[in-house]
Amino acid sequence: MTANHSKRRRNHNVMLNCATALLAAFVGGSYSIDSARAEALPRTYHIPAQSLNNALMKFASESSLTILFTADQVRGLSSEAIEGQMTPQQALERLLRGSGYRFRFIDQNTVTLDKTAETPTTPAPDTLPPVSVIGKAVYDATAPFNPDYKLPNASTATKTDTPIMETPFSVQVVSKQVLQDRQAVRLEKALEYVSGVVQGGFNQQTSDGFMVRGFQTTNYYRDGTLMPISFALASTKRETANLESVEVLKGPGSLLYGRAEPGGVINIVTKQPLTTPYYSMQQQVGSYAFYRTTVDATGPLSSDDSLLYRANLSYENSGSNRDFVNTDKVFFAPVLKWNISPRTQASFELEYQHFNTIQDIGIPPIGNRPAQVARNRNLADPFNSQWNGDSLLLGVNWSHEFNDRWKIVNKFLTQRVDIDNAYTSFATFEPVLSDGNFNLKTISFPKQRNENYFTTVNLLGKIEHAQLTHDVLFGFDYMNVRYMANINNSSALWPNNLFNPVYQTSTPAFDPAAQFTYSQTQSWYGLYFQDQITLPGGWHLMGGLRYDNANLRDNVSGLDSPGEDRVNPRGGVLWQPMPWLSLYGSYTENFGVSNSSFNADGHNLPPQTGQQWETGVKTELLDGKLRSTLSYFDLKQQNLPTSIPGSFYYRALGGAETRGIEFDSTGEILPGWNLIASYTYMPFAKITKDVDSDGNIGNQGHRLFAAPEHVGSVWNTYEFQQGQLQGFKLGAGLVAVDQRQGNPENTYQVPGYVTLNLMTGYQTRIGGSKVTAQLNADNILNKTYFVGTNSANQIQFGAPLSLMGSVRVDF
Repeated sequence: MTANHSKRRRNHNVMLNCATALLAAFVGGSYSIDSARAEALPRTYHIPAQSLNNALMKFASESSLTILFTADQVRGLSSEAIEGQMTPQQALERLLRGSGYRFRFIDQNTVTLDKTAETPTTPAPDTLPPVSVIGKAVYDATAPFNPDYKLPNASTATKTDTPIMETPFSVQVVSKQVLQDRQAVRLEKALEYVSGVVQGGFNQQTSDGFMVRGFQTTNYYRDGTLMPISFALASTKRETANLESVEVLKGPGSLLYGRAEPGGVINIVTKQPLTTPYYSMQQQVGSYAFYRTTVDATGPLSSDDSLLYRANLSYENSGSNRDFVNTDKVFFAPVLKWNISPRTQASFELEYQHFNTIQDIGIPPIGNRPAQVARNRNLADPFNSQWNGDSLLLGVNWSHEFNDRWKIVNKFLTQRVDIDNAYTSFATFEPVLSDGNFNLKTISFPKQRNENYFTTVNLLGKIEHAQLTHDVLFGFDYMNVRYMANINNSSALWPNNLFNPVYQTSTPAFDPAAQFTYSQTQSWYGLYFQDQITLPGGWHLMGGLRYDNANLRDNVSGLDSPGEDRVNPRGGVLWQPMPWLSLYGSYTENFGVSNSSFNADGHNLPPQTGQQWETGVKTELLDGKLRSTLSYFDLKQQNLPTSIPGSFYYRALGGAETRGIEFDSTGEILPGWNLIASYTYMPFAKITKDVDSDGNIGNQGHRLFAAPEHVGSVWNTYEFQQGQLQGFKLGAGLVAVDQRQGNPENTYQVPGYVTLNLMTGYQTRIGGSKVTAQLNADNILNKTYFVGTNSANQIQFGAPLSLMGSVRVDF
């Protein structure tokens, strides 16, 4: 862990031995791994010559000892290679030879470094007591072999590396180990065990979409940068090969992110370069001809660790249980980090993805339930539903520490998504008759393009006055989103039958008079300030303000929509009377997502606004290994967009509100037994105002679509720690979702469901490599269920029984 991290956590260590607490408060590195009981007997080491920091990390991994040292102690030092069989004491002596440090055991499994002016000399191995190690790892959150389900800190809620127990909002983190145990190749699988988050059925399954606290979320954030889906079209599902973790901030995040969704912020954290060389390759094979290969490599490019790299690569070729649907994807994400000086860093990153897939419009309802057809039935014409394109992202980030208290961080990203296919079309159902006859209306997008530009500058500082500590943040961000599409809008209705579909084999003829170009540019900027105040007695206060200015331009007509600006506040208080207990409350306001949706008259919808009150309790039990959050929220939104049935247009609802309770628990119950569990009870999720200009009441009083009253999930794994079964892992979990309304009109309902998921794996070492074999089985009872709707009449099936096996080699 870093020195700053340890300082943030020092208030949690008051229950520890005084000497250990003082040492932990300033530690720069603390590394170990779980192990069975081990004596101080010779063992085989394979540690190449490298920086002393990396050598000590690798020694800790191979010896099962915890090594405590500061970053300043080992900066610029190197170690010789050690190879062969020796005791831990002999290995440490060789690693520290010529460094000016000697080692000292402070307990049976913990070693610290002491400065000496002489060549380090250590007591002879036979004068040291036998060392017995039964330990739990203390890992850096980004360490490749970190097995933790519970991570202590998150940055999404504050844009600072803040302990979750000191954050007055509900924040959940899906760690790398959870992603690996679930083999989460899609973002929806990564989030299915987070309370308040339910998968949606948007954009004909070509992009990610979720319901968070009852509200639709089609955008996500990448390392705190908004990745917008303009007009909900030119996009593809997020690749997970370079994901370090996924953080979910519940409720509005406008203070830090501007035009955010009211339900919450889904922020993916990407893998960054490491000073320790690490390489991994994984091959996955699954049901429906699923094949996926991933490669991860990182390490230093220079002997002094000033230049680091990381590269992630994946290739996927897969079929589907749905007719005609298949996927072919290539993903490449290199990152280069330059440590210009101890206080200045810069990184350069790229993400490229090529994707070929088929859209899936799902099935319509008949009456008040989804139509009863085989779950492989896809009503989209395969010839006219191709979704092919390329996405390219480039980024430059840099930071500079002026001193120990002040730091500036700048990020710049640009992304371009091109979909260039004459046969790309979207479809919507007309009402389906009881005999299965229906009409299909299609609209073709021969060419689409998204161009996104984003930059942010943050100044972070620490001010200490009397007994108060202020962690302040001054920020500015700017985003420009340009969307263009050639559109063939057909007024013709294509007759078909749900139970006996007939598919087209050519492109439909579109009326040239109905062909047009849609082009729009959105731009906005924001200024914000946040102050996190630490007071005596375990009190933490947070407050801030943000100013937003948003503009929209129709590039075809050259007309500018009236600009929108708004000031939003945010505040919270948290009391931590004991290290394991936090009580909090908060209030925040929201300035909504892009108002690019338009109504039947061609006018843009008004911007969304929102407000949330939240209160809750957080605990860290079992010696801090199991963190739980129980929260109550009251969330309101105005101008919620909803689709107009039978068209591609939208209208704005006057207001909607959700109220409920959420529970999340993550961590380790016993050595080797990890758990992630959640439950959401949302009895109130209604459209509170929907009255048109003539006084007609629309959907007022109806329940929000796709907002279940009850959602629960649990996933746990157990890895045998010793004996003949050491290295084996077993896992099981379930996801339960209550009945949902299919549309704002509440004319049909989507049934609830329960799925049961299992996994097994085995991990061993072959030479210097760690080999992991794993098998996951999802929906093992093969239940037919539906994951969601698009708020109109497209209902998406969930996957049947699916198997996925993998072999991963790490070295």
